[in-house]
Amino acid sequence: MKIKNCSFCGKEITEQDQGFEGENGFICIDCLDIFHSIAEFDFEEIKKQEMKKQIINTKITPRYIYDALCERVIGQHHAKKVLSVALYQHYKRITCDIKNIKIDKSNILMIGPTGVGKTLLAKTMAEIINLPIAICDATVYTQAGYVGEDVENILLRLLQNADYDLELAQKGIVFIDEFDKLARKSENPSITRDVSGEGVQNALLKIIEGNIINVPPQGGRKHPYQECIKFDTSNVLFICAGAFDGLNKEKEKIIGFEKTTVKEEIDYDKLRKYGIIPEILGRLHVITKLENLTIDELELILTKPKGAIVSQYQQLFALDGIKLTFEEKAIRRIAKKAYDEKLGARSLRKIIENTMLDYMFDLPFDNINKEVLIKENQI
Repeated sequence: MKIKNCSFCGKEITEQDQGFEGENGFICIDCLDIFHSIAEFDFEEIKKQEMKKQIINTKITPRYIYDALCERVIGQHHAKKVLSVALYQHYKRITCDIKNIKIDKSNILMIGPTGVGKTLLAKTMAEIINLPIAICDATVYTQAGYVGEDVENILLRLLQNADYDLELAQKGIVFIDEFDKLARKSENPSITRDVSGEGVQNALLKIIEGNIINVPPQGGRKHPYQECIKFDTSNVLFICAGAFDGLNKEKEKIIGFEKTTVKEEIDYDKLRKYGIIPEILGRLHVITKLENLTIDELELILTKPKGAIVSQYQQLFALDGIKLTFEEKAIRRIAKKAYDEKLGARSLRKIIENTMLDYMFDLPFDNINKEVLIKENQI
């Protein structure tokens, strides 16, 4: 029997250590594993380089960003204009080689009630310029040394979402939701430490303003002896968002003989009194306010944007060969019901889910009814 040797390493191929035979040679299992590892590594590197090229090659303007936001988010036109300019400035900072002068970043504070599109706006902004984004809930973080997550884990999440490409992650976006929950509990100093409010704000301060942060790759103090990653936050765009209940108060104003209702402007002084420390307010240069959604806007959310809620359910039913249709009056009824619940767009899916429950339970096994029409009296 002819002895077979690997054409790469010369190792003998036996029945116990089988390899693969080609037209003019052999390859053993060990060499095949090595080749697979090299090929996989090269593929990951190619993917990362392509992502970086997409960032630079995309033709970005504020108007382009605004139009892209309008495709996904209904209403909030002033907020979208503010965010479009802020994102464009961030894009120029990370793609242009500016040597003569350093341009500081403009972090963003979004203020608005629940369900008006704050998180969706942030996600869409990241998609427009092909950047990784980390979406975090501020309520889970505490001051270092106390029970809860350390704020450095925010950067770890961003790094993970960038497939551990540090250079790309350092240009990404961090969205911190429920930021108003970090408000200082009182304007007066207290004996007890505010470890989940002002303590977190102080910890966030060094990250938001732009510093070299030691990021533990396995998640903080649970592994105290791990080697940390040096993460530069100078080019990371931070977007903080919260409802800030009480800041959107309306007051009556007398003009002539008539009373009219106007909304008070939100400024840094009101935010400081709310409990946000001045040091962190000074790093949130762009403040934009989002308004409650109207019934007409809620109606458009159901049908107009890419991936609209109604379209999603129609697609789900189509997979079972069923045509799903909503009457216009039914759409209006859903929007009106969501408006009354005062939870914004979050209520829409819940209302449709309750309406469609029996259909979704029975119809996949029904070979007779292949069309469903949702009427106003069913909502």
